[in-house]
Formats: sequence, C-alpha cells, structure tokens
Amino acid sequence: MKILGVSLGTKNGNNDTMCRVALEAARDAGAEIEFIHAFDWNFDYCTGCVACSRALVMGKGMVCTRKDDYKAFYEKLQDADGVLFVDPIFESGGSGLFHTLCDRMGPGHDSGMMLGAHFQMLQEKGQGLDPRYFRQKAVSFVGIGGSDWAVRVETDHAMLAMSPGWKVVNNEFFSWCKDVIMQDDKVERMKEIGRNLVEAAREIMEDNEKMEIPVAENTKSYWKGAEGACPHCQGNNFYIYPGTTRCVCELCGLEGTLEIVDGAFKFKFDPAEEWRAHDIISGKKAHGEDIFENEGRLMDLGKDPEFKARKAYYTAVIEPTPAPSKEA
Repeated sequence: MKILGVSLGTKNGNNDTMCRVALEAARDAGAEIEFIHAFDWNFDYCTGCVACSRALVMGKGMVCTRKDDYKAFYEKLQDADGVLFVDPIFESGGSGLFHTLCDRMGPGHDSGMMLGAHFQMLQEKGQGLDPRYFRQKAVSFVGIGGSDWAVRVETDHAMLAMSPGWKVVNNEFFSWCKDVIMQDDKVERMKEIGRNLVEAAREIMEDNEKMEIPVAENTKSYWKGAEGACPHCQGNNFYIYPGTTRCVCELCGLEGTLEIVDGAFKFKFDPAEEWRAHDIISGKKAHGEDIFENEGRLMDLGKDPEFKARKAYYTAVIEPTPAPSKEA
C-alpha cells in the first residue's frame, strides 16, 4: 500500500511538518509513503479551453492543453492507494494553489465523463481508458489556519474528490495554529488521520477487488471523521434558496431541507433521490451525460452564423488592457 502526502504551504512550514507527521504514522502502520511539496512543481491555471471535456465527448481520451507537471502529478495520485492534502487557510477556504489543482482535476478527470468516453473508445477503437483511473481511492484533507476564519475550507477541499469520485476519510481544519507543531492534541490528531487513511485505503483496496471496474456502484462510506449535517457526504455547508425552506448540500448536490433534530440541524432529503449525489457513479453518470449533451450542442453552435456574428460583434467592443510585464 502506498500513501501520498501533498503539502501546499511554505517550504518546511506548518503544512509540510503536519503532513509529515501523518505520513510517519502511516509508515508505522505498514504503508509505503511519498511526500510532495506542491510549490516545487509547476502547475498552470486551467484556462477553461474545454479541450479536456471535448476530447472525452469525442472519444479521444484524456487531453489537456497545459504542458506542465499536472499530468505527472495526476499519475502520482493514481499510483497511491491513499492521498492526504494539507493546505494553508488564507481566506476561510482552500488556498489558491489548491483551487488550481481542483480546477485541473475538473471535467477532464471526472469519472462520469470518463465512463462515457471509455465505452465510446471501446466501441470505436477496441480499447478504453486505463481501468485504474476508475478505482476507488481513500483521500483526506486538513486545513491549517492562523485564526478562527476557516469554515469554508471543508467544502472547498472535498470538491477535489468529487471529480474522480474518491472516498473522503477525514476532512477537517485546525484554527489558531501558527504554532501547531507545539499543540500536542493537533499532532496526535494528525497521527490518527494518517492511521485512518491507511485503514480506509486497505478496506477500499479489498472492496475494489470485489467490484466490476469501471462501472461499479460503490455507495459505501469510509468516513472516519465527526458526523456532518448531511448524512450522505458529511458536508456542513448548504445553500438556502431565498424565501423558501429548500436547500442544497454544496458538496454532494442533494436537495432537501434543514430540520432541527434533538436540538441540532440535520439535512433531510428524499432517499429515492440519493442516486443523484455527485460523488457516486449513478449521479456522476447522469451528470456526465448532461455534459456530453451540452458540449455537443456547443460544438454545433460554433458553426452557426448568428453565433459567430454575435461573438465577433462583442469581441470588437473593446480590447483587453495588456499586462505591464508583457509590454514591449
């Protein structure tokens, strides 16, 4: 078994240190470990060019126009049985670098989209995508902040696991932690998170052997954190539609209502709708089919004279201001 730790903080800072604390515990639990300091790698922004989603829709496989270290990083993630991300909290949520990694994971590595491409490639070329891209994987997230402003980070972090449909084991944050290495309770918690990741990864590896890849529907939870308000994904962030009692879990996308049960908020949804959740293959397949349809419509629209005319008109309205660093 292999556990990969990814730190997104400063070199040898709190995030690196606490990631290594968890990795040491994982090694002591019998896992091979690897550590990546993300700032050592070159990760470009996603430009939204949609080459990745269009390539999947057209059955061409996994494509990205950005020529940097992300492809190699994705392969590192695939080689691991469990992954831990430790991320600094700057403004309540995930860091900018983390959002870049999340954007790059995006539709080009979405298991629902990949499933459609896989069968299209099988039909047209006789060979689909590498089955290992569809394996379930254990993943945990820890945010480390210097104040108490951190409540958005859990949802930001877990969104990275949504695209590939990986199983979240722990997802939490530490507040007021400039001196986290001296806070023994936090150090012990990181060790526990490392051990939990090994335990869950081992269980998922065994379950993967029993499932039909790539179409296996695995709704099993491997969660080892505190119980969240959403009983499906353990999420705690919700969007409440103004003027109604209707809300949607910002993480798994299920819709329902927040109700007070035994003095605490609890998210209630129709069990018959749970198949729509964005983190399981049935929901991801439905979402992927919607994207296939929309991308196909957009490609056709690109040939429409009226569409071209409107694009040309608004492009001519104003030129962008050049960046000072690029001026001659």
